[in-house]
Amino acid sequence: MKKLIQTIFLSLILFSCLKETERISVENIKCENRKHPAGIEVQNPHFSWQIVSNGTNKTQYAYQIIVSADSLDVTDEKGNFWDSGKVLSEQSINVPLKMGKLQSGTKYFWKVRIWDEKNQVSQWSNISSWRMGLPSNADWQGAQWISHEAMDPDLRLVPGIHGNGDNLGEKAIKRPTTPMFRKSFRIDKAIKSATLYISGLGHYEAFINGNKVGDSFLSPGWTDYDKTVLYNTYDVTSMLIKGENVLGAMVGNGFFNINRERYRKLVIAFGMPEMKGLLQLDFTDGSTEKIVTDGSWKTAPSPIVYTSIYGGEDCDATLGQNGWDNAGFDDSKWEQVLLSYGSKGKLTIEQDYPLKEMEAIPTKKITPLKDGSFLYDFGQNASGIVELSAKGAKGQQIKMWPSELINPDGTNNQKASGNPYYFSYTLGSDELETWKPKFTYYGFRYVQVFGAVPEGNANPDNLPVMKSMKLIHTRNSAPENGTFTCSNERLNQIHAIIDWAIKSNFQSVLTDCPHREKLGWLEQTFLMGNGVHFRYDIYHLYRKLIMDMIDSQTPEGLIPDIAPEYVEFNGGFRDSPEWGSAGVILPYLLYKWYGDTEIIEKAWPMMMKYINYLKNKSDAHILDYGLGDWFDLGPKQPGVSQLTPVSLTATAIYYYDVKLMAEMASINKKPEAKPLQTWAEEIRGKFNNEFFNPETKVYSTGSQTAMSMPYCFGIVENKFKEDVFKNLTDSIEADGKALTAGDVGFHYLIEALTKGGASQLIYGMIDRNDVPGYGFQLKKGATALTESWAALENVSNNHLMLGHVMEWFYTGLAGIRQAENSTAYKRIEIKPEFVEGISFVKGGLESPYGKIRSEWEQTENGIQMEVEIPFNTTAKVYLPTDNAQYVKITDNKNKEANICLETDSENLVAGIGSGVYKITITEPALKD
Repeated sequence: MKKLIQTIFLSLILFSCLKETERISVENIKCENRKHPAGIEVQNPHFSWQIVSNGTNKTQYAYQIIVSADSLDVTDEKGNFWDSGKVLSEQSINVPLKMGKLQSGTKYFWKVRIWDEKNQVSQWSNISSWRMGLPSNADWQGAQWISHEAMDPDLRLVPGIHGNGDNLGEKAIKRPTTPMFRKSFRIDKAIKSATLYISGLGHYEAFINGNKVGDSFLSPGWTDYDKTVLYNTYDVTSMLIKGENVLGAMVGNGFFNINRERYRKLVIAFGMPEMKGLLQLDFTDGSTEKIVTDGSWKTAPSPIVYTSIYGGEDCDATLGQNGWDNAGFDDSKWEQVLLSYGSKGKLTIEQDYPLKEMEAIPTKKITPLKDGSFLYDFGQNASGIVELSAKGAKGQQIKMWPSELINPDGTNNQKASGNPYYFSYTLGSDELETWKPKFTYYGFRYVQVFGAVPEGNANPDNLPVMKSMKLIHTRNSAPENGTFTCSNERLNQIHAIIDWAIKSNFQSVLTDCPHREKLGWLEQTFLMGNGVHFRYDIYHLYRKLIMDMIDSQTPEGLIPDIAPEYVEFNGGFRDSPEWGSAGVILPYLLYKWYGDTEIIEKAWPMMMKYINYLKNKSDAHILDYGLGDWFDLGPKQPGVSQLTPVSLTATAIYYYDVKLMAEMASINKKPEAKPLQTWAEEIRGKFNNEFFNPETKVYSTGSQTAMSMPYCFGIVENKFKEDVFKNLTDSIEADGKALTAGDVGFHYLIEALTKGGASQLIYGMIDRNDVPGYGFQLKKGATALTESWAALENVSNNHLMLGHVMEWFYTGLAGIRQAENSTAYKRIEIKPEFVEGISFVKGGLESPYGKIRSEWEQTENGIQMEVEIPFNTTAKVYLPTDNAQYVKITDNKNKEANICLETDSENLVAGIGSGVYKITITEPALKD
C-alpha cells in the first residue's frame, strides 16, 4: 500500500528553566565480548560498551579509549600502551585496538569515555582488564603433558566407534585411573600477581593449598583433541602464601576416553588422562618464576575408581588421602609422573563461559519402594549431578540411579536415556559426609537410592542415613539475555519447559539431550538459534561451535551432522544438508546478532568448501539425501521425514546457504558476491521447477514444512507469495490447527506465520493440549521439552530440537525484532502481535547496545504499551491503530513527546530514539 505520512505533535512543552540536566555514563564495558576476560590470544582485541542516560534520543558522537599494562597509569588517565584520542564515531561495539604488540601472559587495563550528540562528555568508565594467553609453544616455558599411566599407541581409538564396541579386542577395554597430581614449591618473596594456565584431558579440577581453583565444572570444554585442546587461565594471587605451597589437580575422562563399561553412546580413546600447566609468579621486586608440569611432579590414584561421561561415577572415599593437596603432606609413596606424548591438538585458550553448578534443586518427595530402595523426586527434569549428605559406617556403599522417567511401579526408567548409568559412593568414615560427582553428568528428575535410608525412616539393617540429597543443575554459565511472561499461564509453562531444555543442553556444545547422546547435533544450532539467543548470551559458544565445525570438516568439504565428530555415523546421520548447513548459517547469525564480520572471514574457507560439496552432490542443483524434516508428526514412529520429501528440505537449505554466502561476500567485499548471487538464482529456478505447481500454488506435498521453507527463504516468486501463504494457513485450519512439522520445518512454519501476520493462528496451534504438541506434553507431566510432539516414553524427555516457538514469544508476542538491514540491534522494530486471548505481554532482550524492552496490556479503555530503547540505537514502534488522534506518547520524564507517526500497511509507526516511552491507545481507534 502507498504510505501516508502523518506528522503530528503530541504536545511538546519545553520549560528550559526547569529542564533536568541529562546524565550519561559508560557501563558494561567488555573486551572480546567478555567482562575482565582472564585470557585472550588475539592481537587486536575488540572493545564494547553500553551507555546509560536519563535523556531520550541519545547517540554517541565520539569516544576515547586508553590502555596500559599498569592500572595506575589508567587511573591517572594515561594510555601508555594505546590512547585512541577523541575518535569521531558512533561505534560503541566491536571497536578494535589498532596499535602495539601485546605480550603473552601480560595483563592490560583499559577504560573508555564518550561524547554524546551534543558533544557533552561522560565520566570515564570503571577500569577493566584482560590478560593475554600463551598462544605459542615457546610461551609455555617447557611445560609438558604429564600422566599417571600410558596407553599403548596401538590401542588408540580415534575416531570412536558407535555403540558398545564389544568387537574391538583390547581397545578401550581398560578402565583409566582417575589420577591426582601434586607439586610442592616455596615462595619466599612478596607476590604482585600469580596466574595459572592449565588444561586437563578430558576434564580437570585444580587445587592450591587445599582449595579448588575457580568454580567451573567439566573444564575445559570438549573438542576434537587431535585438532584443538582448550586451556584455562585463573588469577590465583590470593590463594598463595609465603613458605610452602602445593599445586594439585585431579583429571577425569570426559570425551577423551570412553571405555567399554556400562552405558556408552560411543567408545573412544585419545589417550589416558593427562594435564599440562604453568603457574606464573610475578613478584613485587620485578622478578618472575614459573612452576611448570614436568617430571618432578608426583601422582597417585584418586578415590574416584570409575568415571565416564556416559556411564556415571563411583567414588570410594576409603581410598581418599586427606591433605594431599596441602603443604606438609607425605607423598613419599606417590609415584613420579610419566611424561605423556600429549594430545596432537593445538593448545587454544577457552573463550566460552565455563560450565558451572548453576542451581541446587532440593528433593520434593521421597517414596519407599517394595525392594527397600527409595525414590527421590526433584520435581524438575534437568541436566546435572547429585549432591548427597549421609552418615553411616566406613565402607558402606550407596548407589544412586538417576532417571527422567519412572516405571509404573515407581522404579527408575532409563530405557530411552542410556542404561546402565549410576553414581555410587563408599563412605570413608563414620562421620557425616557430603559428596558429589566431578567428571560426569546426566539428565534426570528422579533418583532411585539403594543402600541408604532417608533420615526419619525405619532402619533395621543399620544402613547409612541420607540426611539430604539435591539435584545440582550444571550447564554453561553464559548470562541470561532475555525475559518473557504473559497473561496465559500455559504459554508461560511452554516457555519454561523449552527453557529447561535449553539450559539442560547448553553445555560446551549445544547438545540434543543431556543423557543418551550429549553430542553436538548441528541442525538445532541454527533452527533453535534465535530461541536460545533470546534467552542467553551465546556469542562465545557459537564461535566455539564454528571452530568445532572447521575442525570436523572433511577434505571433500563435508560438514558432518555432529561436531566435534567423535564418531562417524552412517548415511544421513553423518551427511544431511539440513545439519551441515550450520557451517554457513552460524557465521551469518553471529554477524546479525553481534555485528561480528571477522567470524565470516575466519569461516569463509569452510563455507566455500561446503557449498561446493553440496553442488557436487546435487543433480542439476537438486539434492536428494539426508534426514529431511526429522521427527515430523506422521502416521509412523517419528524419525526420518514422513510428510515432506527429503529432496525439498535439502535443496531449500542448499539455496539458502548460497544466498547467505552471496550476502556475506558483499558484507566483506569479496569478489565472489556476484557469482554467488547467480548461483543462488540458478538453484531457486530449479527448485521452483521441481517442487512448485503454479496452478494450485502449492509446493510438493503441501505439508507445513514444504510450504514454509520456500516462503521464508524467498524462493517463492513475488506474484505467488500471497497465494502460497493463504494455502499454508488454509491447510492448517483444515487440519484442525494440529502441529505436524518436525525438527527442521517447524522453525520455518513459526517464522512464516509470524512474518505473514498470522500469530493468532500460531496461538491457536499451541494453546491446547488435546493433540500432540506443547500443551499435550505439559498434560503428561513434562517439566522439560520432549523429543517427540507426543512425549513418547521410548525417546528422550529432555530434548532441545522442537522449541522453535520460543522465538515467537519474543519476536511475535513481544514484537522485539531487528530491522532487515541492521546488525547487533542497531535499528530496532517493536512490532507486537496483539493476540486475542492474551491480555498482557512483557518481554526484554539484552542487546549489544543495552536493554530492549516491550510490554503491552489490553485494558477496558484500549492498549497500554511501554518500550525501552537503548542509547545509540533507533526504533520503529508499530501501533495497532491507524488513527493518530487516540495515541498519546510520553517519555521517561512523563512528558508528552514529539513523535513523528507514519502509516505502514494501515498501522501507525512511531519513529523513536533511545529512552523509555509509554504509549496509550484508546478504544475507539483500535483496529479489528
